[in-house]
Amino acid sequence: MPEGCNPLAETGRSKLQNQRAVINQQILRAVRMRAGAENLLRATTNNKVREQVLLELSFVNSDLQILKEELEGLNISVEVYQNAEETFSIPLVPLGLKETKDVDFTLPLKDFILEHYSQDSSEYEDEIADLMDLRQACRTPSRDEAGIEMLISYFLQLGYVENRFFPPTRHIGVLFTWYDSFTGVPVCQQNLLLEKASVLFNIGALYTQIGTRCNRQTQAGLENAVDAFQKAAGVLSYLKETFTHTPSYDMSPAMLNVLVKMMLAQARECVFEQIGLSGIRNEFFTLVKMTQEVAKVGEVYMLVNTAMNQEPVKENIPYSWSKLAQIKSDHYKALAHYFTATILCDHELQPGDDEDQQEKALSQLYDYVPEGLMVLAVLKDKVQRKQLGKAHLRKAIVYHEEALRVCGLCKKLRNIEVLQEVLTAAHKRSLLKYAQQETEDDFLSLIQAPDILPKTEHKIETIAPQFSKVKVKDFFHKLGPLTVFSAKQRWTAPRTICLHHEAGELGFSLKGGSPVQVYCLDPACPAASAGLKEGDYIVSVAGVDCKWLGVNEVLEKLKSVGKQPVEMEVISCQDTAASLHSKSATYSMGMQKTYSLICLAMDEDKIDQTKKAPLKLPFLSWGTKNRQKAASTLCLPSAVAGSSQIKKKLSPFTLFNTESSLY
Repeated sequence: MPEGCNPLAETGRSKLQNQRAVINQQILRAVRMRAGAENLLRATTNNKVREQVLLELSFVNSDLQILKEELEGLNISVEVYQNAEETFSIPLVPLGLKETKDVDFTLPLKDFILEHYSQDSSEYEDEIADLMDLRQACRTPSRDEAGIEMLISYFLQLGYVENRFFPPTRHIGVLFTWYDSFTGVPVCQQNLLLEKASVLFNIGALYTQIGTRCNRQTQAGLENAVDAFQKAAGVLSYLKETFTHTPSYDMSPAMLNVLVKMMLAQARECVFEQIGLSGIRNEFFTLVKMTQEVAKVGEVYMLVNTAMNQEPVKENIPYSWSKLAQIKSDHYKALAHYFTATILCDHELQPGDDEDQQEKALSQLYDYVPEGLMVLAVLKDKVQRKQLGKAHLRKAIVYHEEALRVCGLCKKLRNIEVLQEVLTAAHKRSLLKYAQQETEDDFLSLIQAPDILPKTEHKIETIAPQFSKVKVKDFFHKLGPLTVFSAKQRWTAPRTICLHHEAGELGFSLKGGSPVQVYCLDPACPAASAGLKEGDYIVSVAGVDCKWLGVNEVLEKLKSVGKQPVEMEVISCQDTAASLHSKSATYSMGMQKTYSLICLAMDEDKIDQTKKAPLKLPFLSWGTKNRQKAASTLCLPSAVAGSSQIKKKLSPFTLFNTESSLY
């Protein structure tokens, strides 16, 4: 059984996760206090009590805001996740793992095995323990491929568990609690799809941590970082497309869309570092190529920053992440202008140079050139080259100064030393380059440097998760083939049929795979008289389990007993009622609700009462403003009870189907 990291180990990452868990618990307590205060405020008519409650609410809301800021501080603690080797690179941003509470599967699964499968549940104690051990290990995965494989194993195992134990018509009493990675708000549901989605998020988050850990001073390290960020983007994109109605802000489509863009931008940044790792030659065509590559990095970070400042993401994503994206955009745009200035100032057209090739290459950098200038003329005229080169240097300096200004305004980024060092060094380099140019004609120069067109020869795209590469065995394999023995199917309890051979004939034939089915039953044969029915499944012969045996193997066992009577256990499939909606902790008869800690009771009476209860103000949000803005991604679609379901072949991977949204 795979094991996770020691949660008590005093590593930087474990300390961060422990701090995250503590803050999540504090947020939960504050949220409960706010819920109680809001309930009292709605219930009381005493003005004095209302004043006291409103005062208490203001304190609680202040506490929640402080806790949220502390959680944001953990999310920007990027230096903990970077490679231990001394480096001179701008830090990359990883995602923190979602925290969860312990889940005890024992009683619900044992009860379901006894009730639904009519088997001795004590025989499955080891399997249930293995499932719980695997889940516990997944809370502290190692930051490497072994940790990824363990999380994927649990994710795939949940596919089997869902089909085995989670019927579409009711809950079995297993409550899952996961905390939002950005707000710390807990989400509680009896829906296994919450567990699946959260594990997927953690797979993507772990890939980001692997990417930030790679050594960016080596070619292999940068290749691994690019691969990790592309895989992280692929997992998060898969999560967005598969689970369309998630009850948590960090897994909402809008937020996931931003996170995917951020991971691809970081992959693009690593590609640029990879190109320049061995040094950038001060050569015309090399600099043209590097200029367009670095301009592309600046462009993708500009798009990330724009996406981070859109509603409803803006209210929940860490402020420092948005500022870091803005800083990187300005920094890499400044580098693009610096490289262009170097091309113009350091490379005069020589008699043996190919004018057409240089003109074509330089033209590719611009969408337009300043009025009155021609690219070929600029290449040939030393004065025009210097003027345009200095214009690019001035623009580079402006971008560098803006990056430093934004960095200085954000307290958390201001404390990241290596970020300050990189930005300052780049700024000084541009200032030095500008100082080296002749200055007597500055007052005559009115040229404005045009923007640089981004272009890349390196394709960066999401890498879809390859779940098929991880082989897992169904823990509850003994229950029988999943196509038959699933939570959606219902059968009679096993019946014992005593078979007496007559002239070597059984009186029926067998068909199908595993388990085999009775067909062409002779109504006059002894087996029919003993209670055997057409279409029965044979589950055991002479005490030997036959659920996984084929027709030939079962016939061989039946004939091997000779003329002696043999006992055979069979089950009959019952007609399953039309599937009802899978109720969840946030479903309320088509009424729109956002976060809630209300967990539906086990019995149907309490569930009905919950449905009939009047709509209450949701309290697990950071304010009415946020709730209204997030309605598009956090509200549940209305549903019609008794809607027909499309009958499909059972598979352990039901999440691949269109019905796999969380509601």
